[in-house]
Amino acid sequence: MKRQKHVLRNKIAPIKYFNSSIAILFLGIAVLFFSCSSDIETIKALSSDERRPALTANDFEMIVSDSTVIIYKMKTPELIRFEEENDPFMEFPQGVYIEQFDNNMQIVSSLSADYARYYEKEERWEAKNNVVAVNAENDTLKTEELIQDRKNGKIYSEQFVKIIRKDQIITGIGFESDEQMSNWKIKNPKGTLYVEVEE
Repeated sequence: MKRQKHVLRNKIAPIKYFNSSIAILFLGIAVLFFSCSSDIETIKALSSDERRPALTANDFEMIVSDSTVIIYKMKTPELIRFEEENDPFMEFPQGVYIEQFDNNMQIVSSLSADYARYYEKEERWEAKNNVVAVNAENDTLKTEELIQDRKNGKIYSEQFVKIIRKDQIITGIGFESDEQMSNWKIKNPKGTLYVEVEE
């Protein structure tokens, strides 16, 4: 760039040399422009939705306890943690299995899904694809999406659900329950099939 300024100030330089200097100047501006465009594209790529994981783990197991009492136990083939500034979350791309315990270490509910996410700030689980939840009475819920809102202590879904009980199968759209799935309801029931139970 210094050489270009020197050439432009040299009034006794030949016309041919002056023209080539202008060509070099335009070439430099073009390179600078495309370089800036490339930088802009790089910035856009870095600020895009493509997220980079802060932590990955395979065959991961976690126990959540309160005053030495185990509350949850979780197993997953793969865990990926993203430390997004406003929305950090954990992703379970190969599925997850969770058990919830009471104070006597008895399982009060369990959940399995082929895919799940946990949003840390919101304390919200999203389980998707082949979701199966079982409560202490062995009632089994099957759906394609289930959300657990831990802040408000409830589980819900807006998808098609099937609940299999000892003597009946209930289907419908939408589901709401407490976290133990002991008090639940189907928002829009579609049908009930009664099953004979052999003693």
